[in-house]
Amino acid sequence: LQNGTPEAHTDIISTVEFNPTGELLATGDKGGRVVVFQREQESKNQPHRRGEYNVYSTFQSHEPEFDYLKSLEIEEKINKIRWLPQQNAAYFLLSTNDKTVKLWKISERDKRPEGYNLKDEEGRIRDPATITALRVPVLQPMDLMVEATPRRVFSNAHTYHINSISVSNDYETYMSTDDLRINLWNLEITNQSFNIVDIKPANMEELTEVITAAEFHPNQCNTFIYSSSKGSIRLCDMRASALCDNHSKFFEEPEDPSNRSFFSEIISSISDVKFSHSGRYLMTRDYLTVKVWDLNMESKPLETYQVHDYLRSKLCSLYENDCIFDKFECVWNGSDSVIMTGSYNNFFRMFDRNTKRDVTLEASRENSKPRAILKPRKVCVGGKRRKDEISVDSLDFSKKILHTAWHPSENIIAVAATNNLYIFQDKVN
Repeated sequence: LQNGTPEAHTDIISTVEFNPTGELLATGDKGGRVVVFQREQESKNQPHRRGEYNVYSTFQSHEPEFDYLKSLEIEEKINKIRWLPQQNAAYFLLSTNDKTVKLWKISERDKRPEGYNLKDEEGRIRDPATITALRVPVLQPMDLMVEATPRRVFSNAHTYHINSISVSNDYETYMSTDDLRINLWNLEITNQSFNIVDIKPANMEELTEVITAAEFHPNQCNTFIYSSSKGSIRLCDMRASALCDNHSKFFEEPEDPSNRSFFSEIISSISDVKFSHSGRYLMTRDYLTVKVWDLNMESKPLETYQVHDYLRSKLCSLYENDCIFDKFECVWNGSDSVIMTGSYNNFFRMFDRNTKRDVTLEASRENSKPRAILKPRKVCVGGKRRKDEISVDSLDFSKKILHTAWHPSENIIAVAATNNLYIFQDKVN
């Protein structure tokens, strides 16, 4: 916190997302800002330095609002960003806070028209009596300007907080998801959406679970999944019925009775769900584990990876400091062979699905000078601590990696640590 001012909270990064080519990387923050980074082209004189990401455009996406009917403040915090595939020279992205989704167009201008007939060069309207000759306006080169303009605002469709948005692979529709409902939108139509999932009970006292995340299948526009706070995933097919209240597949792992505790229900809540690029698998993140499921096997996950099993004995204090409710995300690499997710103490974890090797890395200012190689970190529980290990009791729970992104085709990752964005890449010889 700078000077202990509340404004300092606003630059905490709340979402990170590469565009489909990986040329651009967008972050959203608690202050409602979106920062887009662009990858520099490789320079001829330094070919070994693959392009770095530099700020391309910064704009205010959402402002704080007030809901006068409910006397509630609506935060400007950006919950999610999703890019649309590039169709022309401009880029488009969807960003959402708790209530409103916006479609932004990001375009470049490097020419300006000069030689107007009815205006002078300063833009003032000329007196028609002084216009004696017609001129042909010409386009003059100017310094490159990157403009972000809101093209659509999709609002007033959610009673509860929006936790995810996902674009269908028909690129005409997208869905927005809150705690109890999922709405389907056409990207061209802002004044109506279709409710495709509604789990709100007639009597709210009977509410037993909420929706935590949802995503479209990468190559079947009729199929989507959503996860719940009870640890289950439902796969739905929009061809079956307009309201997808009946799922076509249900993925859930029965709980091991020997692990049962007061916290079982809280830690089984799924905080993120992602289809693999191939569409064959899905990955879910709960508080302690990442699981990979085969779409053809509902009974149990194909693979389970322990993210930070050493916290199992610390659940009591994590409950007291509210960390047990942290929502960690998870991502696939471009070939679906490695998965990544975050942890505490600015640690993030990678699991190689083929070799079953895993690694813990740290994103922190102290140990990340440009082009330095990250050293794997180890956490020890009780007993003797080796020189390079860190004790589970000295982990900093205020430093957490909730949001990460993986370049769609290369080994470049983006990791958000509070208000710092780290970009790491494979070391190049």
